[in-house]
Amino acid sequence: MELRPQRPDTGKIFYDKLRHTYIQLRNFVKTGKDLDSDLDKWLHVLKYITQMDKMPAYLRKPIFKKMFDIAEYSNLTKEERMKYDASVKQKWDNYSALETAKQDGKIEGKLEIARKMKADGQPLELIVKFTELSAEEIEKL
Repeated sequence: MELRPQRPDTGKIFYDKLRHTYIQLRNFVKTGKDLDSDLDKWLHVLKYITQMDKMPAYLRKPIFKKMFDIAEYSNLTKEERMKYDASVKQKWDNYSALETAKQDGKIEGKLEIARKMKADGQPLELIVKFTELSAEEIEKL
């Protein structure tokens, strides 16, 4: 059923570009292999998600994966959610520490190259070009 928004006081349509479509999920009867469009898949998931233990193969798209992940998270108990959140935090902390170490290693490598080039008597402009360090940083070495 399709409705257009109407003003409550006059009953006149106030914007003819906006439409509302109401869907009765109980009348949606398509199953796995009959799902032709993404709309069919969404309606199927909305109707049957509580009965699904895992994501069916015909729903293998990132958006449905994300929805199933959210649904699984929502079904966790408070304790399970706290453990999950702690593990995700630990994962991101480890990732952040690794990325920081990589950046620090890159800077140390550039400083080492700059020291060697400076000791070899290379011009400052050349050291700046190859190490991407500032002239002030190189002069401090």
